[in-house]
Amino acid sequence: MQNGIELPKRIFFTGAPGSRWSGIAQTIENLSGFNTSDRNDNRVHYRKGIGRGSNIVGHNGSYFGHEMEFEAILDADYLDQAWSNLNGTRIIKSHEWAYKIEEIKNKFPDDWIMLVYRPDMVSYSWWHELGGFKISYPKYTWYKDSSTMLGEIIKINSHILESAYKYNLTWNYLTEDWIQDNFGQTTEIITKSSDVLVTILK
Repeated sequence: MQNGIELPKRIFFTGAPGSRWSGIAQTIENLSGFNTSDRNDNRVHYRKGIGRGSNIVGHNGSYFGHEMEFEAILDADYLDQAWSNLNGTRIIKSHEWAYKIEEIKNKFPDDWIMLVYRPDMVSYSWWHELGGFKISYPKYTWYKDSSTMLGEIIKINSHILESAYKYNLTWNYLTEDWIQDNFGQTTEIITKSSDVLVTILK
């Protein structure tokens, strides 16, 4: 428990490719009480133009999805295998959770679902800026080409917005106050974006 807020075992984390969701996940994982034992040298992608000598990474830890290291399967034992231990809160990242919000709530009623929204074309451009299909981890081979990727971004964002509306969630900017209100801790938000919104279904 952090300042009166009891964190769940898992936070199912979703956003469209290029939504800056990975950086947001890393910011939250750096808070007290989070489990990052899924991180290793094979599960990292350094941002385009930044070598392994840098501590700035685009992706870190396990990702779940079509043709990725792990499939987006909603089974506790399957999900948990990505971590070397089960201490603390685990952030489980998949673009595909956007399609499975209701199923997650039914199967994991005590866990949270965090949604990240960024407009379609901005996300699409940023994903290509980060490396696109050359991203080393996770692999985006299932998306096949840029037009398919854009179509998936549009669909994922649509499902995210529909779910937020269905569950009467409130969108906010990622700020120090929002982190404090939802996680009971303080941290510095290094990169603030006016076109990125976050919300949590608890």
